[in-house]
This record gives sequence, structure tokens and C-alpha cells, in this order.
Amino acid sequence: MRYYRLMNVEGAICLCVETENGLLKNLTSINTDVTDISDLIKASKISQITIDDLALKILDSGNAENIPLVEVDVEIQNSGIEWELIRPFDPPEVWAAGVTYKNSEMERRRESDTPDIYTKVYNADRPEVFFKSTSERCMGPFDDVGIRSDSSWDAPEPELAFVIFENEIVGYTIGNDMSSRSIEGENPLYLPQAKMYNNSCSIGPCFATPETIPDPQNLDVHCSIFRNNAEIFTGSTSTSEMARSCQEICEWLTQSNSVPNMTTVLTGTSIVPPPEITLEEGDQVIINIEHLGKLENLVIEV
Repeated sequence: MRYYRLMNVEGAICLCVETENGLLKNLTSINTDVTDISDLIKASKISQITIDDLALKILDSGNAENIPLVEVDVEIQNSGIEWELIRPFDPPEVWAAGVTYKNSEMERRRESDTPDIYTKVYNADRPEVFFKSTSERCMGPFDDVGIRSDSSWDAPEPELAFVIFENEIVGYTIGNDMSSRSIEGENPLYLPQAKMYNNSCSIGPCFATPETIPDPQNLDVHCSIFRNNAEIFTGSTSTSEMARSCQEICEWLTQSNSVPNMTTVLTGTSIVPPPEITLEEGDQVIINIEHLGKLENLVIEV
């Protein structure tokens, strides 16, 4: 099932589960100790009961508040609604894998003065894995994502993301790996500056359990960029085009590297806007991934 976090006008946070298409049930309205998906994951590990079965047990124990998803699919300050959709959980760390799609390898070769390194990593046993974001730099649905003030070519990177708990994949979400292509293209050693800065990442809208994702390596991915309410770019791909699986990336990341629970890993992209399109302040980025929904963000300069 899919899990969402909501916040009301007083700042109270609740955890909801989508039991049927478009209808959220407020688990916190039954059990006030359950406010985050990590609460269910911890209980699942202890009890050896799946996350979804634990949620169903909570629902069976009381009358949950019903909240239509359409009513929280906007910013609370703009609509006067009771609940606002927020980041589905708080990742202590966000990592990312690069050059996981052939198209990504080709695009990064094109933008780089040292193109051969991307071919080598695409064909290597060891993947490119890098630290992407702290929790503070990671945004949620409808939050602002950033482009650097010293960058001349910026792009969103729509990506499937997985969540790690005790070195195992426990769920999935959507990730946006905001990137400066001009800075990375100038020199590969500038990758940290091209990838890590204020508001450089977003995740959401939900946390989906593995049972909800029949095959993470076969999901449709779509991304659109809007400027002044007009679509200026759209692109699609499938995670079936990934050269590396989520499990493979997870195993490489956690080798000799202890990551905290709820660490989130972005898995790369093959949707790359052409060179003539660079993000500007005020642009709207919308990412859709099959079974996960929509992640929408507004672009600001940071």
C-alpha cells in the first residue's frame, strides 16, 4: 500500500494509508503513536508482520478519519484545506547512483570535457554512487527545489528511489535529483558542487511498500517542465532500461558503509532535457512514476 504524511494548520502530523484509489485513512487518528512510516517499519521488523498487515490491524482496531487524496494534493496555504501533503518521511541521508541508463551515459559524455570516464563506469562492475543530500536539503511535494546561482545549465532528473532499513530495501518513492549540468560538465571533480546544494533534491509524494511495486525494474517514468503554464519539455522512460537493479545498487552502497535507517537512494535517469532547455526560477517540474503517483515542485534560485 501507499503511505502519506499530512500536516494540519496547527503543525500536527499524521500518517495515512491509501487503502483504495484516492482515499486516505488516517492511522494516527486511531493510534496517536503512529505518525511516521518508520514507526510501522520498526514494528514490522520486531513482529515479523508486514508493514501493510500492521496497517490493516490498526484500521481494524478503530474508525479512521477518511481524507480524499485530491483534497491534500495542493498547498494548504493556497487552498484553505485542513491537511497539507508533506514529505513522506525524513531521510537522514540521500544517496544517488549515476550512469545507470545508456541514455544518461551518452548525455553525460556529450556535456563533459572528459567523456570516456562515463563509458567506463557504465560498463564497470562497480556503479557510480555518490552522496546527494542531507535531510535539510531534501524537499517534499510542492516544496521549492533549487538551481544554483553560479550555474548556466540546470536540469531535473526524475528517478525511482528506494528506501533502506537495516541494509534492506523496504519501500519506494519518487526522487528528483536536481543537477547543474554546466558545472559537472566543466570537470567531473565538480560533481559534489553540481549535485549537492540547498534544495537540490525532492522526494514524494508517498512511501510505497514492495508489495505495491510488482517489479521496480519495470515502471513507467514521465517528466514534464512547465514555464508560465506552458509545457516546454516532456520525456518518458522505463526503469526496465536500467543497466543495474535497485538491489545491486543497494548492495554496493552498503558494502563497508553503514547507512542510517530510512536512507533513500535515487537510481538514475534517462530523461534528459536537450541543451537548449535549462531550468529557470518559476518553472514547475512534475514527475510521474507508475504505482507511485506524482511529485510536483516549483523551481527557485538558491
